[in-house]
Amino acid sequence: MAKKRVLLGSPIRQKPEILKEFIESLNSLDQRDIELSFILVDDNEYEESSRQLLRFEENQRTFLFKAESIEKAGNTHEAYVCDDTTHYWKEHLIWRVAGFKDFMIEKAIELDYDYLFLIDSDLILHPATIQHLIDTGKDIISEVFWTAWYPGSPELPNVWLYDHYDMARRVRGERLSSEEQAARQQSFLEQLKTPGVYEVGGLGACTLISKKALLAGVSFKQIKNLTLWGEDRHFCVRAIALGLNLFVDTHYPAYHIYRESLLAGANDFKARCRVEKPVVQKLPDLTIKDRRKPHLTLSMIIKNEADRYLARVLDEHKHYIDEAVIIDDGSTDHSVNLCRSILRGIPLHIVSNSVSKFSNEVELRKQQWKATVETGPQWILNLDADEVFESKFRQGVRILIEDPDADVYYFRLYDFWDENHYREDNYWRAHTIYRPFLLRYRPGFVDEWNEMPLHCGRFPKNIAMLPLKLSEFRLKHLGWIDPGDRLAKYQRYTQLDQGSFYGWKEQYESILDPNPRLVEWKE
Repeated sequence: MAKKRVLLGSPIRQKPEILKEFIESLNSLDQRDIELSFILVDDNEYEESSRQLLRFEENQRTFLFKAESIEKAGNTHEAYVCDDTTHYWKEHLIWRVAGFKDFMIEKAIELDYDYLFLIDSDLILHPATIQHLIDTGKDIISEVFWTAWYPGSPELPNVWLYDHYDMARRVRGERLSSEEQAARQQSFLEQLKTPGVYEVGGLGACTLISKKALLAGVSFKQIKNLTLWGEDRHFCVRAIALGLNLFVDTHYPAYHIYRESLLAGANDFKARCRVEKPVVQKLPDLTIKDRRKPHLTLSMIIKNEADRYLARVLDEHKHYIDEAVIIDDGSTDHSVNLCRSILRGIPLHIVSNSVSKFSNEVELRKQQWKATVETGPQWILNLDADEVFESKFRQGVRILIEDPDADVYYFRLYDFWDENHYREDNYWRAHTIYRPFLLRYRPGFVDEWNEMPLHCGRFPKNIAMLPLKLSEFRLKHLGWIDPGDRLAKYQRYTQLDQGSFYGWKEQYESILDPNPRLVEWKE
């Protein structure tokens, strides 16, 4: 098999002591299965740094350019200031560097390289980094590294999820308290400390770009109608707009010499690279049957649902589920027998509670989760007994669960007020927000819950740390159609939440509105 041709590019304005470590790292890269060349831009202020690059050029396949020879870089020679506190970037210097990087993209395309690997000159790489990033099969992927941007501040990664540097998972329109935002950011950071490959919204400074992405038109050019600071953010927005997803690998974290005081840790990092073999995270082994298609388990709680919507929803679910786990929370009707009848031929696990637990919802949801996990599921579809997807979900669900890049799918839930209309007003807008209903279960996942007796969520709260995607398949909530059901729910909510601590008092009162605004449903 022909070796992959990789062009490693770096714009360099660096102190000699740090540049020496960077160059040593380049010389140590594993090149057994790749053909590696270098494109370096000498923008140095230190003569010793320029001499180091000339010596490197003599011994490597290297294209070395002086910054002033690259027209797109401009003619700015203003000093770039960094000290042992932080780095001080000015706007025009950012776009000068962007020009260098776009020059490297042009050369990689012109010389027909399979990959361009862009890296900052204050990083030390694990020798296996480039080969491993190629092996992931991703078109744009960065290796993670961690930086305390100011002395004494926490270390943060070179990747993020949204906008400028937002690392708290959310769906569009979701409002988070400062506490919840901090908790979700911490979950994301903990995820990056587990070896794996994860989808992100932004990345930079240590990035492999495939020929496919280069030819698609990625670049660091400024997008004039964005105020986002930094050329990497404009690169990432353009990449997503071109249909290219962004990923981070966390098996071989690089070492960032962000300030001279961090040179002291370089030798320890290099020693670890020589002796450590990072554990590559693998999915659990699957049976031959499982490899043919992902296994989908329906998880549901029921209580006296036989005369409501249970038969209707199970008649639809049975067409695409492979297994079902049902918690019977103290039914006194024939709901359980109805489940067994409709799901005949599908593996079915029923757990019956002699006394209902629904007055403390979180305990019931924990029981549901535990019973489902004990069956060894691959994918969990968590629906209530009055929820059913629109008809085209039957064919589309397989596409969702065969996607290797998502662990959670979020959907919009429509509250039906009669058979053909859903409610939409100031108090009933659930369908404007995406919520999780479909989850890939990873063995070893440790569940954490919102400890609330009402409205606690049907999944553990820490699924927010998992890679997610939004789905346009719509979910119908039928439980509000019958006026008698609406009255019963009103009485239940106002009794269990008399201070409106877990819900919204005005919304509770609006349940009994005789003339709500309704919108016609269209398939």
